[in-house]
Order: sequence, then C-alpha cells, then structure tokens
Amino acid sequence: MGSSNREERSEIAFFDLETTGSDQRIALLEFGAIVVCPEKLVELDSYTTLVRPADLSLISTLKPRSNGITPDAVAFAPTFLQISDRVYDLLHGRIWAGHNIRRFDCEIIREAFAEIGKPAPEPKGTIDSLQLLTQKFGSRAGDMKMATLATYFGLGQQTHRSLDDVRMNLEVLKHCAAVLLLESSICNTAEEVEPNTAQRNPFDMGQLSNEMEECHLKVRFGISTKFLDPAGWPRLNFVVNAPQSLCKVLDACDGVAQRLSSDLGSSSEWWPVVLRRDGFVNCPAVRLHIPNTISGDNPYGTEMYQKDSGGVQKLVFSKYDPAELRPLFTPGTFVDALFSIDPYDYQQNAGIRLVAKKLIIHSN
Repeated sequence: MGSSNREERSEIAFFDLETTGSDQRIALLEFGAIVVCPEKLVELDSYTTLVRPADLSLISTLKPRSNGITPDAVAFAPTFLQISDRVYDLLHGRIWAGHNIRRFDCEIIREAFAEIGKPAPEPKGTIDSLQLLTQKFGSRAGDMKMATLATYFGLGQQTHRSLDDVRMNLEVLKHCAAVLLLESSICNTAEEVEPNTAQRNPFDMGQLSNEMEECHLKVRFGISTKFLDPAGWPRLNFVVNAPQSLCKVLDACDGVAQRLSSDLGSSSEWWPVVLRRDGFVNCPAVRLHIPNTISGDNPYGTEMYQKDSGGVQKLVFSKYDPAELRPLFTPGTFVDALFSIDPYDYQQNAGIRLVAKKLIIHSN
C-alpha cells in the first residue's frame, strides 16, 4: 500500500501487546490488532501472533501462563523483524486505539522498531480508552482496568491474549457509549417533563445536565452494605420517600431509558427507579447511592454536610468506613439531595441509578 493511500486511511487500529512484565527490560511476547470502521464500528481486518524475543534469555524465567503464552510457544514464534512489515502496514497512518496505550503499548512498539533499525509507524491520532473513559465515564466501574470494566458490563473474563483483549476493548467502548447516550436522553426528558422539578442547583456546584435536586427527603431505610460493586466494595445506599413531582420526572426518564436500552439490543431485566412494590405501593420511594472514590482525600464520591440550628457544617471523612455513615442516615432523618441520573446495564440487570453528589443531612 502506497503512502498516498495511507494518508487517506480513516480506520481505527485497536492493538494490544503482551510482554514479559515489569522487569528492567521488557520483552514483547504477543501482538494483536483489529482494524475497525469508525462509522459502523465493525471489524474489517485482524492479526495476531506470538513474538520470539531476539534475546531468548528474556524468556528463560518466563512462567507458563494459563492463557497459553508459554516459553515453548514463544520460542517457536516468529521474531519481531519477521512480522514488522505486517505490523507497520496495520498501524501506519491510522488512528491508534487501546487501553493505556499512550503510556505503554505505543512506547513498546516504537522501541521494537528501533531495535531492528526500521522506522516506526506513526498514528494519525490516538485514542487511549483508559484516559477517555476515566474522563467521560468516571469511577463508577471501579479502578477502570479492562478486567473491571468487562465485569461491570457482563462481558466475561479478560484472557490477557492480545486479540481477545482488543475485541473486549471495543465492546467496552460500545457499552460505555450506550450508557452515556442514555444519560443524555434521560436529561433531556427530565427537562421536558417537569422543568420546574429539575431545579437550579442551590449548592453552587455548576449546572451539570444530568443532575437534579430535591429537598427534605425523608429516609425510610438507612445505609445498606448488602451488595458489592465490581471492585468488591459495598454499594452504599439508602432509601427515601419520593414526592409525586419527583416520581413523575423519574418515571418519564425510566420510560425513555428502557426504550433506548431495548433499541440498543439489551436483553437485561429492567428495574424501575421508583420503588412501588413490596410495601412501597402507597408511598413510593427511591434509592440514593453514595459512590466510593478510587483516589483523592475523600473516600466517598459524595460531599456531605450536616445541618442544625447553628448552621451547615461539612463532614470530613479520613477513611472508608460504612459504620461511620450509618448513624447519619437513620429512618426518619431528612436530607436535601443533589443527585445524578446514571443508567446501568450489568449482569442482565438494567435500570437507572440515582447517585448522590451532595447531601445535606438535617439533625433531628
């Protein structure tokens, strides 16, 4: 393929590398890539191969892996020099995509070409799904590693084989994009159904389109730690009574989200966000979630304040401790809540999750 054709390449090349690990000298053991149409996100081409290091001493201490990458298999694989033309043709002039490729895979590829004295392929652009999803999707899926994201979306176990991993990477991006599309549609619906209910934020956090505020919500059931998130942390949540105005907006959001979820091909069971069964029929309720954070000084993703006759005081938590939160959300307590509307589709269960961004807890 000539250079003029490469300049016109619009496809995205997802690629992944398997290496010996984090030793002082890293050896490339496997290369895998798929070429994807950016308009339809369908796979156009694929290639994968094990790679034999030029210095076989680098795999002398390599332990056999359950995924099939063993010293014997690698020893009989082609060298990087032998596959370099194919790798170059797959990557050069295309947009590169992968999970954490900016800090790892891109550098390894460039070093591999430098070692054989050949010019390295150059990307038209780079999409690092780790950086992109951390920015756009937040910490709702835990540590944002590929295995954690795959578990979050029910995509199975990561095999740590290059071709499997890039295909999983593409599926994770599709699922995240679908969730973000749902969120955008839900926000528009909330504004259309009840513009006065989706009030301006009185807590001065700026106008985020998928956030709503409700005051004086009565806690019906306190903090629960029964369920775990994909990272193994308890899902902290509590149940509050829901006024009819809020129910009206959330029911409309639920309907739109469920239809979009079905249109996107989901077969998961849909769980309504407004609780009306098992004792909630005559007095509907909703569940508010307090997310965990994976970095920073605050162990929770929710800002919490306590209000009494003397004013409002911010609560500071030095460590993650659900037992410390339970006394704050006892049944009968009133809270003012700023929350986001986050769709989810996980292990054949789907719906809308209300994630608390800011809470003001009224002292009894």
